[in-house]
Amino acid sequence: MIPGGGQPNMQQLLQQAQKMQQDLAAAQQELAESQVEGSAGGGLVKATVSGAGELKGLVIDPRAVDPEDTETLADLVLAAVRDAGAAAQQLQQQKLGPLAQGLGGMPGLPF
Repeated sequence: MIPGGGQPNMQQLLQQAQKMQQDLAAAQQELAESQVEGSAGGGLVKATVSGAGELKGLVIDPRAVDPEDTETLADLVLAAVRDAGAAAQQLQQQKLGPLAQGLGGMPGLPF
């Protein structure tokens, strides 16, 4: 064995991993508290989701409600929720992407 031979400092590695874990937890908390909005039908239906993707609110303009055509309303709701979900995913990439790259695919982490 080479003296000081390229063995990583285990304490330093553990500290780095702990810091990354703390940063990840902070980013996840920030996502859970963040809200993004999606819309459809020119704003007739608006969905609000948390940065983690949880549906938080739904606003339907009365003009979108036609008792004879509930299918269109359902389509607008789905489109607004999907739009908000896509915005949440984009926010997740912004917040978690750099952390995931920093972890370098450490085993046991969901990346």
